[in-house]
Amino acid sequence: FAKRLQNGTLTAEEVGKFRGAVMVFLAKEYKKVGWVMQLHIGALRNNSTRRFLTLGADAGFDSADDLTYAAQLSALLNEADKTDELPKTILYNLNGRDTEMLASMMGNFADGSIPGKIQLGAAWWFCDTKAGMERQLNCFAENSALAQFVGMVTDSRSYLSFPRHEYFRRILCNFLGTKIENGEYPFDEAYLGKLVERISYQNAEAFFEMENG
Repeated sequence: FAKRLQNGTLTAEEVGKFRGAVMVFLAKEYKKVGWVMQLHIGALRNNSTRRFLTLGADAGFDSADDLTYAAQLSALLNEADKTDELPKTILYNLNGRDTEMLASMMGNFADGSIPGKIQLGAAWWFCDTKAGMERQLNCFAENSALAQFVGMVTDSRSYLSFPRHEYFRRILCNFLGTKIENGEYPFDEAYLGKLVERISYQNAEAFFEMENG
């Protein structure tokens, strides 16, 4: 940081170290105030120079990146966890290839202090489709306790994104119904109804420590 203030040129390694230090610092601050850290990983922004020059940044010409980041993510989470300063964390992947990797990563830092402390986030951006949501639900259920999932999120910048919750609930119920028909889940309407309520709202309310009303 001091080097850059003196107009020095930073190496890629120095930039990475600084970014990593900032991320670890922020994670520890989130833990202090009870905030949830949410990491959306894997966007390749502003791919079209022509559209960027005419429409500006982040105008929709983005795609999924092809990153390999498991080791870096593990190092970030581990650094905060070493001193028990890792906050509640949700991991979102924008490249569908990474779903299983994140699902296995979340188990590395579960410590029993908070149910679902480290979570696989809802299917997001390029994964935010019927098939993507089904894959995310199945992966979550296979690698963790589905009953702890905090459910769908909303891009509050767009009013039209709010129907995503209704779409998600329909997919969730169909997912559970298929499990019942296959004999994988018990046909217990009371339990399954409560499960849907938790994933649709109550888990998020508790996880983000929101107040009623």
